[in-house]
Amino acid sequence: MKGKRPFDFWIFISVLMLLSIGIIMLFSASYPSAYYYHSGNAYYFVEKQLLFAILGLIGMFIIMRIDYHKLGKISPILFIICLVLLALVRIPGIGSKLNGAYRWIFIGPISFQPSELLKISVILFFSYSLSKRRESLKYFFKGLLPYLLLVGLFSGLLLIEPHLSCTVLLVLVSAIILFCAGAQIKHYLAMGLPAVAVFIFLITFFEHARKRLTTFLHPMQDKQGDSWQIIQSLYAIGSGGLFGRGLGKGMQKHLYLPEPYNDFIFAVTAEELGYIGLIAILMLFFVFIWRGIKVALNAPDIFGSLVAIGLTSLVGIQVIVNVAVVTSSIPATGMPLPFFSSGGTSLTFLLCSIGILLNISKQANYERI
Repeated sequence: MKGKRPFDFWIFISVLMLLSIGIIMLFSASYPSAYYYHSGNAYYFVEKQLLFAILGLIGMFIIMRIDYHKLGKISPILFIICLVLLALVRIPGIGSKLNGAYRWIFIGPISFQPSELLKISVILFFSYSLSKRRESLKYFFKGLLPYLLLVGLFSGLLLIEPHLSCTVLLVLVSAIILFCAGAQIKHYLAMGLPAVAVFIFLITFFEHARKRLTTFLHPMQDKQGDSWQIIQSLYAIGSGGLFGRGLGKGMQKHLYLPEPYNDFIFAVTAEELGYIGLIAILMLFFVFIWRGIKVALNAPDIFGSLVAIGLTSLVGIQVIVNVAVVTSSIPATGMPLPFFSSGGTSLTFLLCSIGILLNISKQANYERI
């Protein structure tokens, strides 16, 4: 590879630090639930997370050495495969229902979420396609509309799972990529009314979405029911104070806060590490986002620039939404906290996506310090 440079150290070290802190906090947040629900095995969740973290790191180092242009060439095929897999999760005998949703395909003892691979494939395919036809984005019907139809296609497949959080995430990431590629602001403004119509549709026809909005607007009306989780989350954050109760000494994770090792792990982190600990963690995320944007601005071509901004926004949006949900600033969406929340498929593909970003940084022209 001509002009190869070192990968971005700040992205690399921030990811390693976030992953290390995330695994420590996952163990702290999960051991009461693991001990109670998994026959006294307090290490149940952290063992799985460590395994997938190792697989993800191996994948990250391998992909980091693969020229991202090669991934662009196979991105249309990868995108089609993901759409097929999304359709397969609803077929009995192939897809499996867990917690009221059809999101998993089981291959023996291993579960796989096609939506996690879809995140990477959408970023790669949209970026690759747009890098070749940016000029057409000046026009709505022959430029922007085909991409909006693709967004509608994969969003529809995600909604019938249902997987609302992933739908919201990928719609936002797609919008950012399209905007950075040259989509007109006037077209975005014109889509405001249809967006409101879609929101009303979701609230009307998806009961879980309606419940989440009601819980957000009136949290104290059902303190023992739908509002229980968010109220316990706020108790955890409030009781942590400035310096926290201390690592491992949180109370809400002891079967008060449902699934504290998942989407609400930020609340347990706040209780144990306090506001000082949270600021340090958020600063690490800020470093990652800052350097990701720097890679995007200095990428050797528009394809690399769009991929870098897509991957950076993929992490940034999840962090912003997760923190907003846990603090009851927006309705619950089920958005995980990157590198922290339990989820093997999610963590593995997230680390693989970091490998792509690091490969782009090796070809970008900017100072590494």
